[in-house]
Amino acid sequence: MRTSRRNWVSPSEKLKLWDLWVRGQRILEISAGLKLAASAVSATLARAGGVRPRTKRRASALTEREREEISRGLAKELSLRCIAKKLGRPPSTVSREVSRNYGRYRYRASSAERRACKTARRPKSCKLVENSRLRRRVAEKLALDWSPEQISGWLRLEFANDSTMRISAETIYRSIFIQARGALKKELVSHLRTQRSRRRPHRELSNNTAPIVDGISISMRPAEAEDRAVPGHWEGDLLFGTVNSYIATLVERKTRFVLLVKVTAKDTETVTAAIRKQLTHLPAELRKTLTWDRGSEMSGHKEFSVATGIDVYFCDPRSPWQRGSNENTNGLLRQYFPRGKDISSCSQTDLNAVARRLNGRPRKTLGFRTPAQELTELLR
Repeated sequence: MRTSRRNWVSPSEKLKLWDLWVRGQRILEISAGLKLAASAVSATLARAGGVRPRTKRRASALTEREREEISRGLAKELSLRCIAKKLGRPPSTVSREVSRNYGRYRYRASSAERRACKTARRPKSCKLVENSRLRRRVAEKLALDWSPEQISGWLRLEFANDSTMRISAETIYRSIFIQARGALKKELVSHLRTQRSRRRPHRELSNNTAPIVDGISISMRPAEAEDRAVPGHWEGDLLFGTVNSYIATLVERKTRFVLLVKVTAKDTETVTAAIRKQLTHLPAELRKTLTWDRGSEMSGHKEFSVATGIDVYFCDPRSPWQRGSNENTNGLLRQYFPRGKDISSCSQTDLNAVARRLNGRPRKTLGFRTPAQELTELLR
């Protein structure tokens, strides 16, 4: 007989729940471990947007009596160190208290106490709630599928002399995930790459790779490709949709410029022919090397190299991180082509539109410039 599980969560269980969630356990695993209903676990996580609430701690603030002692000591022209010694407080505590309340000649205990009570109120209003101009800018860029980190970096460049137009990526994430803040609409979740409605801890995923025959190891790749000194070195992979639907993704290592290629099948003749057609339109300076995973779709790499003049190098087994730019790009593309979606109906024109959108998004690794800007300057 199945045992019923509770729908309410005690304070001590909430602490254990968040510990397990941060460690990467799933909702059903947490539910079984704590003997709680899965709906109770899910509701607890949803209320905080998957972000662990901060532990409430009592601040070591000065009391009203201590502020009065500070005021009397200043009136007697005692030093701050002497006042601190009488209170049994560090001198830095008294110094900061006096400084934030207009200095030793204008310090008043009553006004300092009122100010301390006001600043200690919780919860505080979110910056996006108070600043409508900043909120509109953030919402506009989220609607263009920019990530919170890209928005944060772009704001620092675009409004370099306006400190009110600064916000961290974490604040943007929390404003979306925690709807109680009332800052950003819940619909904007659909523009995040993962489209998740709550923060989830990272989990290590396994990766199985196929062998490749007579492939040149990535360790033999030229040094100029490794350190991204010059353009023309590409990373590639296949992005899978449902059965028999694929996209070839190509990323230039120096500029992070993206090319998407429609392929109708994953056999090596189809894939290499489609990539060859796309790359031959580029200037010779942008056609030097191609780094690929060890998938069988590139087993015809020798013929591809002869036809294009592009040397093909392969990652080590189970090491997709060796083509990190391409892995990152594939993650971004899942925002447009989710797992399980049939992408066979997408035309090359559709893929070009998505590529233009990605190439127009600022990247942190480029100093929040766009891949399109980087490539344009190189071609000049």
